[in-house]
Amino acid sequence: MRTAVVTDSNSGLLLEEASALGIHMISMPVIIDGKTYYENENITRMEFFDLLKRDRDISTSQPPVGSLIEMFDEVLKTSEELIYIPMSSGLSGSCQSALLTAADYDGKVEVADNRRISISQKQSVLKALKLAEEGKSAKEIREILEKEKTEAVIYLTVSTLTQFRKSGRITPAAAALGNLIHIHPVLKTDGGKFDVFTNAHGFNKAKSSMIRAVHHARTERFGSIPDDQLYVAAADSFENSRDSEKWIAYVREQFPQFDFFHNPLPLSIVCHTGADAIGIGMFSKP
Repeated sequence: MRTAVVTDSNSGLLLEEASALGIHMISMPVIIDGKTYYENENITRMEFFDLLKRDRDISTSQPPVGSLIEMFDEVLKTSEELIYIPMSSGLSGSCQSALLTAADYDGKVEVADNRRISISQKQSVLKALKLAEEGKSAKEIREILEKEKTEAVIYLTVSTLTQFRKSGRITPAAAALGNLIHIHPVLKTDGGKFDVFTNAHGFNKAKSSMIRAVHHARTERFGSIPDDQLYVAAADSFENSRDSEKWIAYVREQFPQFDFFHNPLPLSIVCHTGADAIGIGMFSKP
C-alpha cells in the first residue's frame, strides 16, 4: 500500500488488532514510581491495575521524539508515505511533537490533528486505513480527517476522584469532599480538553446523564446524519469483565438503532481516570 497508517495506543487498538489490520502503532509511555513502561509491550492491564490498587505513583507522558523517528523511518522503508493519527492536540503535546518531527521528512509524513482520543480516535484510524486502501494520499487523508474533526463527542465519568487528584486535575480537598458525598463529574470532549459537563450524585445518575447527553447530541448535533451513518461506542476501565459486559449491554439497549463497538480505555487514560471509569461516544462512520 502506498500510504501507511500510524497511530498511538491512545486509540485503544490492541497491538495484535493493529498488526492484523496493517496499522503501525506507537505505544504510549506509562510512568510508575519513576520507571517507564509501554502499553502493549512490557506491562499488562492486570499488572497495571494491581499497581494502581497499591497506590503507586502513576503518570503518563508523550512518546519520545526518538520513538517517532524510529517508527517513521521503519515504516517508510516499505511505504512511500505515511499518515500519523495521534491523540488530540487539546489533550497532549504529542501531536505538536509529531508535527515538528514530520517537518524533516519532505512531505512523506502527514500528521492529522483531528482532535480525537480513544474510541473516536480508533474510528479515525480505521477511516484512514479505508482511504489509504482506496488510493488516497497521506495529505488527502489528513485533510479529510481534519475537515470532519467536529463530528464526534465523548462523555466520561469516573467512580472515584482519587486519580484526578493525583494527576493535579482537582485539589485534594475537592477530591476528598467529592468522594465523601459521592459526586461523580460527567466530562465532555469534542476535540479539545475534557470539560465538566455536569456533576451527578452517584455513579448511576452520572451514567444516566451521559446517556441523555448522547441522545441530545444525536438530535442537536448530528441531526442531519442518518442513523446508519453514525456509530455509538462505549469504553471502560473495569477490571472485572462482567462489569464491562453490563456497561456494553446497557449502552446497546439505549441505542439499538446504531452500529456499536466497544474498547477498553487505554492505560494512558486510566492513569488519570482510575479503575471503573466509563465512557460513551457518538461519531460519524468511516
